[in-house]
Amino acid sequence: MSDVLTRDEYLSLAKTLELPGNAFINGRFVPAASGATFATVNPASDEVLQHIAACDAADVEHAAGKAREAFDSGAWSKRHPSDRKEVLLRLARLIRRHRHQLALLESLESGKPIRDCETIDVPETAHCIQWHAEAIDKLYDQIAPTGGDALGLIVREPLGVVASVLPWNFPLMMAAWKLGPALAAGNSVILKPAEQTSMSTLYLAELAIEAGLPAGVLNVVTGFGESAGQAIGLHPQIDMVSFTGSTEVGRLFLKYAADSNLKRVVLECGGKNPFVVLDDAERLDSIAEHAAQAAFWNMGENCSASSRLIVHKKVKDALLAKIIEKSRDWVVGDPLDPRNSLGSMVSREHFEQVAGHIEKGRAEGARLVLGGECDERGLFIQPTIFDGVTPDMNIAKEEIFGPVLAVITVNSAEEAVRVANDTCYGLAASLFTGSLRRAHRLAREIKAGTVTVNCYGEGDISTPFGGYKQSGFGGRDNSLAAHEQYTETKTIWIDLDDDAESELD
Repeated sequence: MSDVLTRDEYLSLAKTLELPGNAFINGRFVPAASGATFATVNPASDEVLQHIAACDAADVEHAAGKAREAFDSGAWSKRHPSDRKEVLLRLARLIRRHRHQLALLESLESGKPIRDCETIDVPETAHCIQWHAEAIDKLYDQIAPTGGDALGLIVREPLGVVASVLPWNFPLMMAAWKLGPALAAGNSVILKPAEQTSMSTLYLAELAIEAGLPAGVLNVVTGFGESAGQAIGLHPQIDMVSFTGSTEVGRLFLKYAADSNLKRVVLECGGKNPFVVLDDAERLDSIAEHAAQAAFWNMGENCSASSRLIVHKKVKDALLAKIIEKSRDWVVGDPLDPRNSLGSMVSREHFEQVAGHIEKGRAEGARLVLGGECDERGLFIQPTIFDGVTPDMNIAKEEIFGPVLAVITVNSAEEAVRVANDTCYGLAASLFTGSLRRAHRLAREIKAGTVTVNCYGEGDISTPFGGYKQSGFGGRDNSLAAHEQYTETKTIWIDLDDDAESELD
C-alpha cells in the first residue's frame, strides 16, 4: 500500500481532475451526434460526477467508418510488429504514470475500493497491455508438412474492425483484456464501456493517442446497450464483437450477428461458481481466507466469484466458523478510504437486486449466519452468509453478483461434484482436497473453464479464461489463445513443381 494515497489526497485530486464526458472518435473527444447526454453518478454519495455522451447508431457509424479508414490505411494494421510493440509498451508506461488518476476515476464511478483500484486493477491493466505487446514479435506463423513440390503457409491476419463491449465491474482490466490482443494483432478497435463506468476508459483512450496509436485505431463510444450496443452488434462493417457481461445480453449479440454480417462473436458471461471443500481438505484457516476472498472481493461483483460453498459435512462446522471470523475483516465503507476493503454496489438498481436476493434467501428458509444488512445511504451491503442452503434455492441457483455466500452441505465427493455441476453456468470453480489423486480426477469432472486446486483464483495472464455452457462462447480471454480470436487464419499454397512452372512459361 506504499503507493496508495490517503482519502484526503484522493479528494484533493478529484477537485482538480478533469472528468472526461465526450465520446472518443478518430483521436479526439466529440459529443454525441444527437447532443444527448446522461449522468454518471458516484454510487457512494449519489453525486452526479459528469454528463456522458449518449451515443447511438449515428455515432457507431462514425466510429466504425473511422476505424475502417485507419485499418485500410495500414498505419497500424501493416505496421512492423516491433513498432506496434513499442507503442503498446509506451501505453503501459503511461498507465503506470497516471495510475492515481485512473484509479480515482474507476473508484468514483463504480464504487470499487480505491485500494483495489490502485493495487490490483490499474497495475494489472498495465501488465496486460505490456504482456500482449511483448508477444507481438514472438508469435510465428506456420508451414504445413507438404512434400517438396509445394509450400503451404498458414498465416494470421488481423480481422479488421473489432468492437469490445465492456462490463462495469472491472472497466479498465476488461478493456485491457480486449485491447491487448486486438491491438497487438493489428486491428482497429471500438470500445463500448458500460454506461455506469465510462470515464476511466475515455481517459485510457487519450493515453493511447499520447503513446503513439494512430487516430481512428482506438475509439470509445459511450452510451446504453439498447442504442449504442445494439448498433455495434448490427453494424455490417464491424468484423467481431467481444463481450463480457450477462448471459442474457450475450445472447443478443449472437442474434445481432445472425441478423447482420455473421460477425465473429466471443462471449464471457455469467457464473455461479462452486467452492468445493472435501473431507480431507487441509489447513482450514487458509481455506477460510480463500473462501472469504472468493465470495466478497469486489463486493461479489465478479463473474468468477465463488458464491456457493459446497462443503463436506465432516468439516463444515469448523470451516464455517473460521469463514465467519475471517469475514469480519472485510470492512465496508467509503470507497475512497484505503482502509476499507468493500465499497458500494455500482448502482441503486443493482443494490436493490442484491438486497432482493438476500430477502429471498430468508424467505426460502436458509439460515442467515452473518450480515444481511443493506444501507441505502451509500449502497453498502455487508458480507452475508447463509447456511442450510439447498441446491434448489434461489440463492444457490441465481447469479447474485453481490457479497452473498450460500453454504451447501454434502456427504461425499461425488455429491459435491454433482452439486457443483448442477448449474447452467461453467465459468470457474475451486477445489480443496489433501489428495493429489482426487485433485486430478475431480478437477476434470467439474465442468468449468478454470478449476483452481487448493486456492481461489483465475490463473494468470498466461492462462486462457472463459467458460463452459452458458458462461462463454466462441473463445477465451488472456494467454496467447486470445491472439488467435482476433485474427483470421489464411492458407497460402505455393506450387513449387518445376514441370508446372515450365507449362506456365
